Amino acid sequence: MSSKQHCVKLNDGHFIPALGFGTYKPKELPKSKSLEAACLALDVGYRHIDTAYAYQVEEEIGQAIQSKIKAGVVKREDLFITTKLWCTCFRPELVKPALEKSLKNLQLDYVDLYIMHYPVPMKSGDNDFPVNEQGKSLLDTVDFCDTWERLEECKDAGLVKSIGVSNFNHRQLERILNKPGLKYKPVCNQVECHLYLNQSKLLDYCESKDIVLVAYGALGTQRYKEWVDQNSPVLLNDPVLCDVAKKNKRSPALIALRYLFQRGIVPLAQSFKENEMRENLQVFGFQLSPEDMKTLDGLNKNFRYLPAEFLVDHPEYPFVEEY
Repeated sequence: MSSKQHCVKLNDGHFIPALGFGTYKPKELPKSKSLEAACLALDVGYRHIDTAYAYQVEEEIGQAIQSKIKAGVVKREDLFITTKLWCTCFRPELVKPALEKSLKNLQLDYVDLYIMHYPVPMKSGDNDFPVNEQGKSLLDTVDFCDTWERLEECKDAGLVKSIGVSNFNHRQLERILNKPGLKYKPVCNQVECHLYLNQSKLLDYCESKDIVLVAYGALGTQRYKEWVDQNSPVLLNDPVLCDVAKKNKRSPALIALRYLFQRGIVPLAQSFKENEMRENLQVFGFQLSPEDMKTLDGLNKNFRYLPAEFLVDHPEYPFVEEY
């Protein structure tokens, strides 16, 4: 996985492995599941692990990394570890302590990529999802450009190799890129991206600015009850996708990942099953024809599984823009 051919070069000269392993865990699963899954992922060959403070599994991911380093399965320099700055830590003075806390959880001296989880600040405090008496999210007014400056400082301090964003629309990216005194461009924008939300306009924009698009929900999400409408369509059951899969003698999941990879997107695949983890790594072993790509392009419905409605009342809520 760490061979350069399956990596994408970032605008700061670092390389990101072209397939990542996602670590979000729903509340109903025990944390031991995250530890187990991360250990398995490293065993079968994933070297790009994507986590976040808000997932509340950084400690388990750290344990998995350390155990595999000690066992000689991986070296730290072969790994690409991403974590994310949560919305309650956007005030400039909170950025570095938040990263240091994540590093402590992960038992690491640095992360390879640190990204702002959303462009929307929330009230700081002890609660990661602060709400008022009516159950509405308590939002804040921090300018994310000020937060970005602190991410740049963290990079200069060697706490992180690369810095990026997540869930930003093109206007919000533009604001960072045009920020007076910008020192480092975001290397990536991690967004929901799959066959039903193929993000072609955002991808074109990001490519024009040398920003890599990283895709979460690449397989149509794990459909966790907490976040996803259970009546929404199941992506991997799509008849058109299943036809293309049959024709290529591959699973629908592998076709869905390959579709993103062939467009220059870095997909994150998530699974708790070893056979699925192994299968997803086969994404590099075949090619989709231009006809298949065109057919799959036709599945786009601009449909979002994860609309982040808890942030909808903020002026920086990103998903009102077309891209």
